[in-house]
Amino acid sequence: MILLGLRLSLRSGRETAARLALIVAGVAVGVAVLLATLSLFNAFQATNGRPCWECTRGTAPSGWALDSTADGALWNFREDYYAGQTIKRLDAAALGARAPVIPGLSRMPGPGQYYASPALTRLLDSAPREQLAARFPGTRAGLIGQAALSGPDELAIVVGRTPQQVAAMIGTRQVDTVATEPAVDESADVYQFGFGIAAIGLIVPLLVLVGTATRLAATRRETRFAAIRLVGGTSRQVNILAAVDAALGTLLGALAGVVLFQLVRPAVAGVRITGARFFPELIAPHLWQYVAVLACVPVGAACAALWSLRRVRISPLGVARKTTPPPPRAWRVIPLLAGLGLFAGPAFQDGKPDALLADAGIALIMVGLVLAGPWLTMLAARLTARLTRGAATLLAAQRLAADPKAAFRSVSGLVLAVFIGTTIAALVPTVVAGQQAVAGGALTDVLGASFSRPGAPGLSSRAGADLLTRLRAYPGVDVLPIYARADQENARPPLDGPPPARSVVECSSLARFPVLGRCPVGAQAVTGNFARIVGADNPLTIDKLLPLAGPASQSVSATGLDLEAVLISTGDAAALERLRTLLAEHTADAPMTFAEVAQTRADLYSRAESVALAMVALTLVVGGCSLVVAVGGGLVERRQPFTLLRLAGTPTRTLATVVLLESALPLVLAAVLAAGAGFGVAEPVIEQLAMKGASLAMPGPVYFAAVGGGLAASLLVILTGLPLLKRMTAPDNARFE
Repeated sequence: MILLGLRLSLRSGRETAARLALIVAGVAVGVAVLLATLSLFNAFQATNGRPCWECTRGTAPSGWALDSTADGALWNFREDYYAGQTIKRLDAAALGARAPVIPGLSRMPGPGQYYASPALTRLLDSAPREQLAARFPGTRAGLIGQAALSGPDELAIVVGRTPQQVAAMIGTRQVDTVATEPAVDESADVYQFGFGIAAIGLIVPLLVLVGTATRLAATRRETRFAAIRLVGGTSRQVNILAAVDAALGTLLGALAGVVLFQLVRPAVAGVRITGARFFPELIAPHLWQYVAVLACVPVGAACAALWSLRRVRISPLGVARKTTPPPPRAWRVIPLLAGLGLFAGPAFQDGKPDALLADAGIALIMVGLVLAGPWLTMLAARLTARLTRGAATLLAAQRLAADPKAAFRSVSGLVLAVFIGTTIAALVPTVVAGQQAVAGGALTDVLGASFSRPGAPGLSSRAGADLLTRLRAYPGVDVLPIYARADQENARPPLDGPPPARSVVECSSLARFPVLGRCPVGAQAVTGNFARIVGADNPLTIDKLLPLAGPASQSVSATGLDLEAVLISTGDAAALERLRTLLAEHTADAPMTFAEVAQTRADLYSRAESVALAMVALTLVVGGCSLVVAVGGGLVERRQPFTLLRLAGTPTRTLATVVLLESALPLVLAAVLAAGAGFGVAEPVIEQLAMKGASLAMPGPVYFAAVGGGLAASLLVILTGLPLLKRMTAPDNARFE
């Protein structure tokens, strides 16, 4: 029976060959997309699990005094910043012969030398020296190897120094061994969640694709298998024939998908899921993943084929006793409405979200989208039939209304992906806009640098005065010095009420930054918590602190105080980098503008949005393949009635319009339904996230390109299959079994 099944699948005429080719092509694309997702996840896991030499902590040298008998090394790791890019910088000095060495290097650089990553080396060669290279003293001794990097675009440098130089830096540690544990990355959970959602979003359409492929020409195959039963074939033999027929096409499609993935793998290596590329050799599925895909896809197809032939197994006459399935009922829309109501109502009472109710609402919405689809398809078909008078529209609407479940089945896998992608795409622009609109945008180009260190509130008055003189020498630069109050260095914050004002600013300098506040009349300097906004990692908190000075501010003197921090305003990008280079020797962390701080936080949200939109685009590709298979199968299955319609005088254009409408209506309806539900979920969250100075933002052009482009590609694929209709329904071929 297995050999007979193979012969029926491979040598049953052009109709069977066309059906097999459609199955192979559709499954191949779906498997290639799934393997690409698995390979990116594997690369992310391998990169995220590499030994984190940057996490080496060590111990602080006692009183910064160097012991002549000490071993190991002095390390000072920090992050630098240049033109929106983060640079990992390690200043190190060996204390003995057994100094630790980071992965990727055979030895640590000596004093006056440095090793740089390939990407940073290219940047050092192209950027003006006074803007970047001047921050790293010494000569280049070589490149940092791949073992120390997370990707080919990572910027990292290891600078060799003398022990005295490193000991004088803020945050220096004495290190004996290099950390070998993976880093605890707070964003890793976001990416893992994104990959999990992407996997679910892709597996569901892939299962729909396999199920649709196995149902190609289902009516013709049921009739053929029923005839085999009538001439003596057993139910078990028919099951074997059906399983072989389904498994063969999907197995060939899975093998073709593996080959297709190898062809597109170089393009996948250029995808920046986390904002940076992975090393190309890491982007590959594991062997067991190849085996699982090659095994599970044919098995799933065989199970779907057996389920589709359940009527034949009951009785050979089951095919002849077909009845129109009952129409879907209105109760299907109740879970969707209940989920939207739960999420928009009790889940956000009193301005605070209830996690349990919100999760329950999301679950109800996702289930409701799948359940409500057939009912809404039926309503749309009936409304279309009532409002139009064209023959093609009436034929398409009547067929959709007769079996809306089958019509919606081929696009049901798109619903969840578009829903999740729309929700995220509606939320992220609002959050990002709020991050970038801090203080109404008045602080966007303001650079903040803090000089506080353990045991000292900042630079001494003399060192601070010298630095301010150098800063003010730059043309077009406004500087706001922030001094530390000597009487508040050891003060404890009160249990109730606002914290005490720990900083002092001069009123003449504050006048250049009016958004921060104003001094009382006649005051020379005032107190306030100005240092709290310097280096704040969340710009949204700054709006809650402003203004920092007003008529009630205490008037004091700034003479002789230590320089705790500075705010510098400049609109010149080149001057900004030169100022950052100047400040680098006085600060533990790289000085950043408020726009750069906002962009750093916004990158995480934007990358999560990129994962979601990539999932939507890939799901639409798989959904388009399902449509191709469904359209091709529908043409093969309805060759006889379409040919008879042509013999009766129906134009080919009318038949093509029928096929197009039958495919396009459920596709567009599914996308609109899912997008509407996504906006319905995002709206309550946006209201809670409404931020000062930020307006509600619509999804970006990438979202509309992903959804609109996917829908357009799917419709284009449908159009490419319509020329086949004219050949299949030619009057000369009006001979049937």
